[in-house]
Amino acid sequence: MKHLRISQEFDLTQEELAKALGVSRHTIISIENGGNTTGKMVMKIAEFFRKDPRANFL
Repeated sequence: MKHLRISQEFDLTQEELAKALGVSRHTIISIENGGNTTGKMVMKIAEFFRKDPRANFL
């Protein structure tokens, strides 16, 4: 997910992405570091980045 977050298309900080998704910055850090996440969160992230939730984009 970090590669999408910092891409030219999005260019977001962890804080900006967290606000957009309605979660804490610590949640974003955890996901970017390979932590577990819920299916609901995967769907929110996929929708935000316009990606197929079945794709390995995290």
